Amino acid sequence: MANEPALFFGQFMRSPASIGAIAPSSRRLAAAITVPIPEDGDPVVVELGPGTGSFTAEIQRRLGGRGRHLAVEINPSLAGHLSRSHPGVEVIVDDATKLPELLDARHAGQADVIISGLPWAAFGAGTQRALLDGVLTAMKPEAAFTMFAYVHARRLPPAVRIRKALVDNFEEVVLGRTVWRNLPPAFVYHARRPRRTGV
Repeated sequence: MANEPALFFGQFMRSPASIGAIAPSSRRLAAAITVPIPEDGDPVVVELGPGTGSFTAEIQRRLGGRGRHLAVEINPSLAGHLSRSHPGVEVIVDDATKLPELLDARHAGQADVIISGLPWAAFGAGTQRALLDGVLTAMKPEAAFTMFAYVHARRLPPAVRIRKALVDNFEEVVLGRTVWRNLPPAFVYHARRPRRTGV
């Protein structure tokens, strides 16, 4: 079986718009994006676009067997790899825009934390809106949502649009420090407490 970077690059070459990067995220970015996972209790953690599992491994480490970890991956090859490498994760092969329905079908309730590995800046306005609406609907009132963005793309219209959407739809949005040891360098948005009127 191909190693993770090779698998990831191969899937990028087949569908660059849905993968959005040429290499898996680094451990440092994974550590930064998973900060909201609580240290106790049994949280429901939802991961969007896990790819080969860079964030998945860190989520599993932080949960330490607690709670429930669901991962929504649209690419069947990546989902299969994820299921084999992380058998404790509930891998769902589907479109993340259907998140509320996917959680309902599995009696998962609403999420305490949603962590996104999706390439938001690669999506058009309609897809961004559909994804964000699904995220907002799937979150508990005090839940946290994290996503990353690449430094080089932060001033491009799709990146500006999603940043504004986060500010409009969450009570709190905090920009994390730049993770330079990632290819390419990236930073994390930490958003908390969805505004229900924004859905």
